Amino acid sequence: KDGRVYGRGACDMKGGLAASIIAAEAFMDVFPDFTGAIEISGTVDEESGGFGGVAYLASKGFFSRPRVDHVIIPEPLNKDRICLGHRGVWWAEIETKGSIAHGSMPFLGDSAIRHMGAVLHAFEEELYPALDTKQTEMPVVPEGARRSTMNINSIHGGQTEDFYPGLPAPNVADSCRTVIDRRFLLEESIDEVKGEVTSILDRLKRERPKFDYAIRDLMEVLPTMTERNAPVVTAVAEGIRQIFGREPDYVISPGTYDQKHIARIGHLHDCIAYGPGILDLAHRPDEWVGIDDMVESAKVMAISLDALLQGAQGHA
Repeated sequence: KDGRVYGRGACDMKGGLAASIIAAEAFMDVFPDFTGAIEISGTVDEESGGFGGVAYLASKGFFSRPRVDHVIIPEPLNKDRICLGHRGVWWAEIETKGSIAHGSMPFLGDSAIRHMGAVLHAFEEELYPALDTKQTEMPVVPEGARRSTMNINSIHGGQTEDFYPGLPAPNVADSCRTVIDRRFLLEESIDEVKGEVTSILDRLKRERPKFDYAIRDLMEVLPTMTERNAPVVTAVAEGIRQIFGREPDYVISPGTYDQKHIARIGHLHDCIAYGPGILDLAHRPDEWVGIDDMVESAKVMAISLDALLQGAQGHA
């Protein structure tokens, strides 16, 4: 409606996938005897790491030369932007430990939830202010993502849902778990990123009575960035010039996507993200992609195919 497509994931990949299909069909209609090959992969699992999708295909050689020369991932980074790469991420689960007791006699137990409260307080007082001071030279968008960030993805503690669904449980929590989502910059090392968190946890273990914790890595991804003079970058840039009459913006995504697997497993670095959709709407309740934006992005992709396949020959 209103020239837009609404729905969960509408701008998060679906619009770009549709635009890429139209671009490939239009290109083949105009150049039926083109040299090279065009392949569109509709993969799963990108939001949870991509290990069952692009990572699996990359491990089988589907994103490596000589089979593939150029890759465009249709992420919603805005129709006049070329996304060269992404920040890094460390997902980890922190568990604070306690001892169970009856809720009417909490002094006989040790609340893991209160221990987690101390962790969150230390994050607020120490870690978040430190992250705000870390800035990057990478052209990350939006502006707020040009520094290090951390999100608390979830917190689970106590026995209520395990033993008495929908009802209170009269117990002191012996375990509380939280998942952290730490996004980091090209200028930071993964060891430094992890150390900032574990140093706080270790200090609490020394200073807070009965405090104990465990930490488990869920996923880590290093930042990546394609060179601006790479063939796929210059091809898409020409498409943007022709369709929009201006130079593209060159940006870095605040979140990771499947470029990490193409670069590190497939060892193919001629890879970018480009597609319709407004980045700031991603994962929000009413995300949408404009139909006109999809059409214009499809034109950019088709021009890019012409430059990559007709001009320089290759497989995209």
